[in-house]
Amino acid sequence: MQLEADLVLELDVEVGEVQEVGKTPEGFLRLIPITGGTFKGINIKGKVISGGYDWNIALNDNEAHVFAKYALQTDDGVYISVENEGYLDSRTQDSVIKTNPRFQVADGKYDWLRSGVFVGSLEAAKNEKPGICIKIYMMK
Repeated sequence: MQLEADLVLELDVEVGEVQEVGKTPEGFLRLIPITGGTFKGINIKGKVISGGYDWNIALNDNEAHVFAKYALQTDDGVYISVENEGYLDSRTQDSVIKTNPRFQVADGKYDWLRSGVFVGSLEAAKNEKPGICIKIYMMK
């Protein structure tokens, strides 16, 4: 059996200057502020709210753990909380980080985000501004 997924969201996330916490017992911690952006999908679009962060921990020279928490606001005014976590192993993967996004949203037209199984890809934006491109897929 082969697993299948549908692309449900694409996010263009703007980020600020990296803030280095430094070496911790878990690894070298960097905080990456989320400063804005936009998102779109099937019957959903809006903006990325400023104020979130990505806690990026370099575990060693080849492995990193990412954990981001931020909010979205749809064009019709609904707020969605997002937690997105993943790992990068530069020895075995390309520059795309595979993630497991999770959502919290009130009952209504976007509550389908609470019950699906989602996977994501995260990579650096290919434009002048510092940013991240995130694609989120819902497993069928």
